[in-house]
Amino acid sequence: MSSARGDCYPPGMTTENDAPADEHGGPWLTSGELDSWLSVVRLMTRLPWAIDAQLQRDADLSMVEYMALAMLSEAAGRTLRMSTLAENTSTSLSRLSHMVKRLESRGYVRREPDPADGRFTNAILLPAGMAKLESAAPAHVAFVRRLVVDNLSGERLRRLGQDAERILGRIDSPAR
Repeated sequence: MSSARGDCYPPGMTTENDAPADEHGGPWLTSGELDSWLSVVRLMTRLPWAIDAQLQRDADLSMVEYMALAMLSEAAGRTLRMSTLAENTSTSLSRLSHMVKRLESRGYVRREPDPADGRFTNAILLPAGMAKLESAAPAHVAFVRRLVVDNLSGERLRRLGQDAERILGRIDSPAR
């Protein structure tokens, strides 16, 4: 365990047996639970940074820009409502709007009113955006393989995906 544990939590925040209830009615984390939790926290903060740095260096795209292009490439008609794209990239609509404006200025996407409901705006992936995604993908996939995929057996990778989905389900459920 790294020294970050002592820097993040004061002494006495863990217990191995008969943990007293905290003010929220739950027990403190055990030492093992805390170690695992802090590993997850470090992963959540460092992995996006590492991916963003790789994409900036190799493709002149941020991680969110790459995600947006990738999601548009998989969507029917290479088109998504801005609100859906914001949700799928875990980005506020305001932040996404600024990012899509940058992608528009580079000729990668265009925005237009949703023909089904003019109150909404669609983002549409343009051929230059698809070409940019296709040129960025090989280095990005190699990086993801090196960091994550090749470090886990097929079963462990499958379980990681299932565990991530279970946690995301808790985050996305109305009864948080």
